Amino acid sequence: MVNYVIVGLGLAGISFCETLEQNNKTFKVIADSSQTSSVVAGGLYNPVILKRFTLAWNAKHQLDIALPFYKTLEKKLQVQLDYKIPVLRRFVSVEEQNMWFEAMDKPSLSYFLSPKIIQNKNANIDANFGYGEVLHTGRIDTKELLSTYKNYLISKNALLQETFNFNALTIEDDCINYKGIKAEKIIFATGFGLKNNPYFNYLPLNGTKGELLTIKAPDLKEERVIKSSVFIIPMGNNLYRIGATYNRDDKTNNTSQAAKEELLTKLHTFLKCNYEVVDHKAGVRPTVADRKPLVGEHPKHKNIFVLNGFGSRGVMAGPYAAQQLYNFIENNKPLAAEIDCKRFVKRYLTSVS
Repeated sequence: MVNYVIVGLGLAGISFCETLEQNNKTFKVIADSSQTSSVVAGGLYNPVILKRFTLAWNAKHQLDIALPFYKTLEKKLQVQLDYKIPVLRRFVSVEEQNMWFEAMDKPSLSYFLSPKIIQNKNANIDANFGYGEVLHTGRIDTKELLSTYKNYLISKNALLQETFNFNALTIEDDCINYKGIKAEKIIFATGFGLKNNPYFNYLPLNGTKGELLTIKAPDLKEERVIKSSVFIIPMGNNLYRIGATYNRDDKTNNTSQAAKEELLTKLHTFLKCNYEVVDHKAGVRPTVADRKPLVGEHPKHKNIFVLNGFGSRGVMAGPYAAQQLYNFIENNKPLAAEIDCKRFVKRYLTSVS
């Protein structure tokens, strides 16, 4: 008997596993490689929505939890995960510069927006109106995190690498049983795979496909993240991640020529040096109709829970939502209303009526 079974090992699953470890709880993880959104994520933690110069939901609180969380993981796994890196928003007009200063007057944003316009000194980028700098930003190496944490769980004999079979799950009053693994509770943290979950497929998880390119540009020599019509994210060794697209219709992990052309067309509006495309990846982000996570208890089965719906902000939202769910289960603390999946309980009642 273990305390928990966790299904899924993306940012949500790792966040909950680590929260359990910090509280001396036992668990087993069941995961396959079907969901790739965490693997292909850009990994940025950026508290500001740069299209509209607005603060992302609950950004300050999420960062206050996430940054110590990743620092602890770095020490535990003996790898670097958190790369502090400035995020610069490229201005295309004086009007955008003025909008930046207007946004900076808001108390919630003043902590994150630099009051100085940074002049462009990189001849390989067209940025005549300069940049605004977002403060307290960085990049989590999600690929390294997922790979290293997976190996850590294997070393503990805590990972079952297979596609979860719902027919093999037995739910009892005081426990669940999966192929001989008994646990007090089960957590589903499967990203877009939630659509195939018979217990939670009533939830409005839409899914938005995102595609990213990796380019090699030896002449670019840029060490900061540049946000314009697309992001340019430095990855080291003259490699840069370019992204991302948003496709609400295609729910596959297959890359597309149309998305590649879209990204390169936008990139060409401000990048002025030669480059080579060396990689192209796709994944479906677990997005929700109201843009808030899905966290909480099944309406009928009180030992089944969900941790999902982080969209493109899993790096920031994962540790916060995992902490919320743990405190809800173990300490009887109410979930924040905006993330509690019971906000969609009417959909469940309709689905079973």
